[in-house]
Amino acid sequence: MKTSSKFLAALLFISSFSFGQNISQKIDSIISDNYKKNPEVGISVGFINNNEEYYTSHGNLNAESQIQINKNSLFEIASITKILTSNLIAQAVLDHKIKLDDYIDRFLPEEYVLHQNLRNKIKISDLASHQSGLPDIDFAKLIEQDPQQPVNSITAQTLASIINNCSELKDYGKYRYSTIGYTLLGQIVEKVYGKNYDEIIKAKIIKPLQMVNTLTKDFNVKNRTTAHNPDGGIQEFFKWNITAPAGLVKSTASDMVKYLKAVLNKQTAVGKAAIITEGIVYKDEKREMGLGLNIVTDDKNTIYMKSGDSMGQSSIICYNRHKKWGIIILLDQRNSKMRQDLLNKIYDTVLK
Repeated sequence: MKTSSKFLAALLFISSFSFGQNISQKIDSIISDNYKKNPEVGISVGFINNNEEYYTSHGNLNAESQIQINKNSLFEIASITKILTSNLIAQAVLDHKIKLDDYIDRFLPEEYVLHQNLRNKIKISDLASHQSGLPDIDFAKLIEQDPQQPVNSITAQTLASIINNCSELKDYGKYRYSTIGYTLLGQIVEKVYGKNYDEIIKAKIIKPLQMVNTLTKDFNVKNRTTAHNPDGGIQEFFKWNITAPAGLVKSTASDMVKYLKAVLNKQTAVGKAAIITEGIVYKDEKREMGLGLNIVTDDKNTIYMKSGDSMGQSSIICYNRHKKWGIIILLDQRNSKMRQDLLNKIYDTVLK
């Protein structure tokens, strides 16, 4: 008995579609159960599997509104912004503007004057993998001064003072999470492209991928969720300033799925750059790091991920290039444990 190629193709499509639907239903069940137990926390999740998109969401935009959160509701993606910035760095490598092992000295704004002990020491890849050894912004002090907008007071002068007063890299070559490192990376892409960060991220990522709900400076929009601190109090969205490359982008589940689709497509500029960011540039007994990405491996999988926390929202993005899936989880409350527990449960019961 002969079987036509068209029939086989149709059968393969149906089985693939059913498999995808089964995964999405399992993910939706996990998210629904979490919402029933935590109805005060709104959530939006986007999932891509072999280029097929799936979404689930629960909760309202705010306590006074009956408008439900959906795939186009705006959240702070916070430090997930760092992988957008590292993708821009990788695109600059592809554009022959920089090399990852270039020293940062000649790419910094002129107000920075590196101490002689720091000259020709720190590489671009060191900044991107959190091992530069540079001192960081004192967030605890900033939060104490202004719990709603702790980064709003940071200026170019603030950063110049931190950099110029540093005479020793006490833990150079060791992992220490750094906001200032990614702020400098943003300034480096500004230097090599001759434009501001806002213009570059729009030209290189947001507009090409048609991420129409991803915002930088102006985020006073109707589809914006409400942010809540761990105690449930209302928290303002962080305002855009010089630290934007480290964490101030706002986006949606649908737009971040567009980003994931581009990352998993080796033919796109974003996808080609993403492959560069996935190269291991730091490793110790606890972690492996690419450019802004945490790399987790087991005997069957290599996972790339990045989490984000503002003062009032939590998020995480994760993808498996080999198996062609990716997921974004967005919460309208700062709750890093919940977002990690959700990802772990989805991975262990559905994706692994």
